Amino acid sequence: MLSERELAFIAIHKDSYPRVYKFVRRRVESAESAEELAADVFRVVWQKWDDAPRTDIAWLLTVARNLIGNAYRSRDRQEALQDKLRNAAVVRFGDDSENVAVQDAMAALREKDRDILQLAYWDELSIAEIAGVLGCSESAAKVRLHRARAAFRKHMPSGAATMTQKMGA
Repeated sequence: MLSERELAFIAIHKDSYPRVYKFVRRRVESAESAEELAADVFRVVWQKWDDAPRTDIAWLLTVARNLIGNAYRSRDRQEALQDKLRNAAVVRFGDDSENVAVQDAMAALREKDRDILQLAYWDELSIAEIAGVLGCSESAAKVRLHRARAAFRKHMPSGAATMTQKMGA
């Protein structure tokens, strides 16, 4: 049996989610990101729920706007870090090195692909450990790693065969 709080939350979610999602979707690059951010809005609503919950659409969209801003700042920090790593590789190894090619290929990958490759090669995790971190089965982790390697291989220049061999790509 659901509590009054849970029933009220379900009703707010049902009534407001489409508007929140549309608001977010117009402001982010992908439907996947929009779904994640819209869900986060309702996570915040649930966490801040008390005896007099705010459920008006203006407040929900304000929460959404704040979460979108956080997502963009996070993305900007990630891009700045990628640029810094690439520049450091250029300074240390030269513009035509495999290290720079790896930085460029990693930067071109989707975040999920980059993350699993880093878990496998930077953090040296086994498939079982990767599955634990990602919260999926070992089979799913193997498939994700295989796909990430294939994506990495597509972004590496043809002359950089040594690095792609080291990564099993």
